[in-house]
Amino acid sequence: MARRPKPKSFAAPAAGGPPVKAPRQQVIPDAVANRMVRRIAVATGTPTVLGMGVFVVSYLLVSRGVADIPPGLTLVGSGAFFLLGLLGLSYGVLSASWEDAPGSLLGLEQIGVNIRRVRSSVRAMRQGSSGSGSGSPQG
Repeated sequence: MARRPKPKSFAAPAAGGPPVKAPRQQVIPDAVANRMVRRIAVATGTPTVLGMGVFVVSYLLVSRGVADIPPGLTLVGSGAFFLLGLLGLSYGVLSASWEDAPGSLLGLEQIGVNIRRVRSSVRAMRQGSSGSGSGSPQG
């Protein structure tokens, strides 16, 4: 029976303990990651706060007798803002410049470029995984 080599992602065990994972290289530079986080915070945070605000405003208007708002309308309004926040997550990642340069304020020109990058990366991963195995288990 042939011995398998140790995976490269593990370091030697520490004093008889379990193997310790070696630190991985950072794939996304800090400047790019921070840019993405800022965009995600704005693109998801604002609609989420507005979604919660719909409940508060609706409650205040109904409880003070200013307006008679059906509960379904409150639910649809807040749900729309929460859905917008979910879309904001993708927008935050895809609109950020993945280069060292920060890009524009809204980053609309980056979306197409970044979608092409994601597609080519997924395509490369699929090609790499499809050619690596023989398809039959070894025992």
